Amino acid sequence: MPELPVDGTDEPVERIDGGDLSCARLLILLRARVAELAEGSVVHLSTTDPVAPIDLPAWCRITGHTYLGVADAGPPPVYGVRVSGSPVATRPDRPWHPVT
Repeated sequence: MPELPVDGTDEPVERIDGGDLSCARLLILLRARVAELAEGSVVHLSTTDPVAPIDLPAWCRITGHTYLGVADAGPPPVYGVRVSGSPVATRPDRPWHPVT
């Protein structure tokens, strides 16, 4: 049975294992994956990066995706993100900077 997102909907969840990647590499991985997914898809990202609870909500605010919070306290913690249908593009080498 597929894992369900944090908000209890019946939509299946995509999983990304971020391991111990640093912030920039983690966001590049996440950005690439959400680009392949349909609007409304939910991604669960597991990571040991201690700044993920700060970086992920900030990245979601910048890009227009929705940060769903902690899906599983872990270890490692797992964070939920809902994919936007019209995200703001970010720089390939700096996923926290919008393309201008």
